[in-house]
Amino acid sequence: MLRVMKRASLEQDLADAEERIASGQRRIAGQRQVIAELERSRHPTDHAKYLLSGLELLQAAHRDARNRLLGKADLGPVHK
Repeated sequence: MLRVMKRASLEQDLADAEERIASGQRRIAGQRQVIAELERSRHPTDHAKYLLSGLELLQAAHRDARNRLLGKADLGPVHK
């Protein structure tokens, strides 16, 4: 019974991690659109690009966390 509960908890943690990754991808795409619009209108992009870099670092951390969970589940890493 405990093993089933741990497995269910791990599966939920993996689902949460996948949602964080998907959400991060949407934020990154949106930020890239903001940068493109700023560039088209010849506005400064430094801050927008700085924010994009932070989002990309956070996304890498989310992927690493997901891969650690996959290691616990013995399913191997996913490279997306």
